[in-house]
Amino acid sequence: MPLFPQKERRIVESLARLAYVNPFGPEFIEIERSVLGADHVPHGLVWSLEAGYQGNPALERLVAVSERVARSARDRLRRSRSATTEELALYAHVVAQVLYWRYEDDLHQVHVDPRRGRRRLACYRRFCRDVQHFLALDGIRFPWSLEPSHLFACFFQVRRAFDLIFRNIVGASKPAAKLRADAWQSIFTHDMRRYRRSLYRRMHDVTTLVTGPSGSGKELVARAIGLSRYVPFDPQREMFVTNLEGTFHGLNLSALSPTLIESELFGHRKGAFTGALEDRVGWLESCPPLGTVLLDEIGELDASIQVKLLRVLQNREFQRIGETTPREFRGKLIAATNRDLGAAMRAGRFREDLYYRLCADLIETPSLRDQLRDSPRELRNLVLFVSERVVGADEAQDLADEVLACVERDLGADYPWPGNVRELEQCVRNVLVRKRYRPRTAPDGPPAADGVAAAWRDGGLTARELLRRYCTRVYATTGSYQETARRLDLDRRTVKRSVDPDLLARLTAGDP
Repeated sequence: MPLFPQKERRIVESLARLAYVNPFGPEFIEIERSVLGADHVPHGLVWSLEAGYQGNPALERLVAVSERVARSARDRLRRSRSATTEELALYAHVVAQVLYWRYEDDLHQVHVDPRRGRRRLACYRRFCRDVQHFLALDGIRFPWSLEPSHLFACFFQVRRAFDLIFRNIVGASKPAAKLRADAWQSIFTHDMRRYRRSLYRRMHDVTTLVTGPSGSGKELVARAIGLSRYVPFDPQREMFVTNLEGTFHGLNLSALSPTLIESELFGHRKGAFTGALEDRVGWLESCPPLGTVLLDEIGELDASIQVKLLRVLQNREFQRIGETTPREFRGKLIAATNRDLGAAMRAGRFREDLYYRLCADLIETPSLRDQLRDSPRELRNLVLFVSERVVGADEAQDLADEVLACVERDLGADYPWPGNVRELEQCVRNVLVRKRYRPRTAPDGPPAADGVAAAWRDGGLTARELLRRYCTRVYATTGSYQETARRLDLDRRTVKRSVDPDLLARLTAGDP
């Protein structure tokens, strides 16, 4: 007699897939629909956090179906004491799904209040009893084991990763949905079964490279990935071995000189250079095994430091400045850039061997213009979402209406948002304070980026404006403050002060 009746088999197979599918991909919604049939409540094509979000109405029904299927299958197993290997695997997958949903809220509370993770978790004993109830059946040997402490740790990672991605990468457009799905894959890979079996120990060795225009949320993506790492659970002490508070550190390479970058990353020995008055521990050394270092604007990295970073990626070793003692980097490395690294490699400014060490896991953040092109209504949703963060839910709708009216009046529907979501956030704050938003590159303002020559001919630019535009244009071509300074016969600090990030974003995005 089969473990699952024929009419139930399709539902069981779908529930087993649901336990391992990317929740931010379209397949999750398809499986929901397959399991629930006529009871499925449509809620969009993708998981997305929108203003006023009240949760997924399908989840409660999915939980009920999973519980019913798991209980009835357990009763049949106890009576028959037999099942095929395939049936036992399907049953175990459904049980895993049931256990996750039973303890999802407990694990969420640990995530939002890290102090709970530093105390004994009473729910773990209940969890172990539930594991025993479903999986410790006399005479039944399952094709793979579910160690309770490891399963509990995996569930905590899944719950934490979902919340970090869902709450930080917002938007219902297809580009935003793809970005969430890509972030999930960076954490768990495309095969969560393999991840649970072995990869959870190894993913810190895979470097993630996040690319995309300035202001499009690269650091948010990196933070979500870095703070979603696997944290082991100690079954004797009944608590997680550590928490991830303070384990993510972002270093903006474009804001520091090469000497400071090297010291910040690798540390230095006292007397290694002028001003090194004491030993310093760099971020690579202080990073704990479950920590993450983000190297923002990796495209700005000096050639000499690129060589040292390559060694870190190759064998996870480095040395402090002024020392020969090798030290080990134990954490995870994420790099981010708005630069075209392919062009930088062709120009000889970025090492190919370093790039191929960085790009094992590549994520690209979409521009706000791409999101709005896919879904014009996204502007209203994003403005309302930002407004909630700025003034709270009670005042958000009124502020959002003011912002949208100002955008329509002053910018127009085709405004390209060169500063992306970061610019949109500042737009909301500008309207909150002054009831207007006038960007530095407003449509009816100064000449466009490519109009420098005409504006100079007509006497329409000040000397400062001309310097700003010209430095930005040359920097967009060279990708290097040092090379730009050499070409223009200027001091590197003058170039750095003059580069306009908004104009640079437009140039690198190919805007006219």
